[in-house]
Amino acid sequence: MRILVLGGTGYLGRHVAERLRALPGAQILAAGRSRRAEFRIDLATDRPERLAKTLAAAAPDAVVNCAGAIGGDPVTLAEVNTRGPAALCAALREAAPTARLVHLGSAAEYGIGIPDVPVTESTPACPVTPYGATKLAGTLAVASAALDAVVLRVGNPVGPGAPLAGLPGRMADLLRSAGRDPEAVLRLGDLSAYRDFVDVRDVAGAVTVAVTTSGRLPPVLNIGGGTAVPVRQLVHGLAQRSGFRGRLQENTGGSARSARVSWQCSDITAADRALGWRPAHDLDDALDALWAATEESGPRP
Repeated sequence: MRILVLGGTGYLGRHVAERLRALPGAQILAAGRSRRAEFRIDLATDRPERLAKTLAAAAPDAVVNCAGAIGGDPVTLAEVNTRGPAALCAALREAAPTARLVHLGSAAEYGIGIPDVPVTESTPACPVTPYGATKLAGTLAVASAALDAVVLRVGNPVGPGAPLAGLPGRMADLLRSAGRDPEAVLRLGDLSAYRDFVDVRDVAGAVTVAVTTSGRLPPVLNIGGGTAVPVRQLVHGLAQRSGFRGRLQENTGGSARSARVSWQCSDITAADRALGWRPAHDLDDALDALWAATEESGPRP
């Protein structure tokens, strides 16, 4: 089975590619902007005709799109998260119409959550950030593309390689820098929000099952931990693992963004039903793996 992976050098993409390589008989084809990529693809700028030629040369049985931007200005977010999936779908219809497309979306597409009410795939999406809005537009492009495609709406991934742009990676980096200095003070934002954290290894597992499951899949499936967890629990869990002896100073005033999206949780029943998938790791497992990888990586330059 020939599986083309876009964004395979990114946070989620590295875990996904590693998991896919373990599939018997799988041939993983790397695609992206890197010169080391077997197939050079830039979803933000390549015309569909150019993408189609590249896809025809790759002749994939499945395509996994892990490419995406989580930060930057709205133009960059739109180019990568919205234009990219739309151009990819147009190229697939021309060059590889029978290939399965697995596209990584985001739970940020849902927007404001209601406490104690997990969102299902039929919950109206109402994102409150440019990131969520551009990811939603990408999801709509994939879901309406008349392809064998599924969007996996991923919660808040936690695990080795977490980027500094997200709280888990940023917190691990701060704790590594602080060490065990009892005088250290880490000044943090409001930690009162609740989020649905999911181990990055479970995300990779969900992608693998979505690639290999026969028959049509629902257009959108939630992939999360299935539980709303206080952000404070993640921060203190990492601090405990690091042996941090200083003080965590929390800004209880809160940010405008946290105040608007204070509770998020995804109902993952549909993924269990369609894929037979449920998370194998809890937040403690994810934090253990994240901190172990942080220690192994050594001081950041």
